[in-house]
Amino acid sequence: MTREEKRQQVICSCIQQQEHIATIAKQEMDSAQQQSNDYGANVDRYDAYRTKMMRSRDMFARQYSNAQTGVRYLQDLLKLPPFDAVEHGACVVTDKQKFLLSIGAGKFSNGNEVWFAISAQTPIYLALRGKRVGDSIVFNGQTQTIKEIF
Repeated sequence: MTREEKRQQVICSCIQQQEHIATIAKQEMDSAQQQSNDYGANVDRYDAYRTKMMRSRDMFARQYSNAQTGVRYLQDLLKLPPFDAVEHGACVVTDKQKFLLSIGAGKFSNGNEVWFAISAQTPIYLALRGKRVGDSIVFNGQTQTIKEIF
């Protein structure tokens, strides 16, 4: 498998996770809206149950929107070529962990591999930025050596 194919595969796995999150958030948002609608006519201006359902709907709407934004951003990363140095959009494999430097999406799997999608604001990203294969970083008292960048 080429570096480009590996990179595409990792990014697509992260996209699938974000799409799954978006689907669940949309279902929960619709469910909260339906529960509010099924509750009946609004009899009191300070209806606690309806207010709770609307807040829940709004929370899931924000989660849905964030996941959709993440998917669009990751799809844009698919257009970039593989990287030789650690920078935003790169896939980085160290002797301890695997990172997709993109959005703060957390842990996801690509087949039987565990990856971490991290944003540019994280301390580990700042430690990795600009490094090349063979370089090492010390993070949280552990030394990690970069084995592969694509």
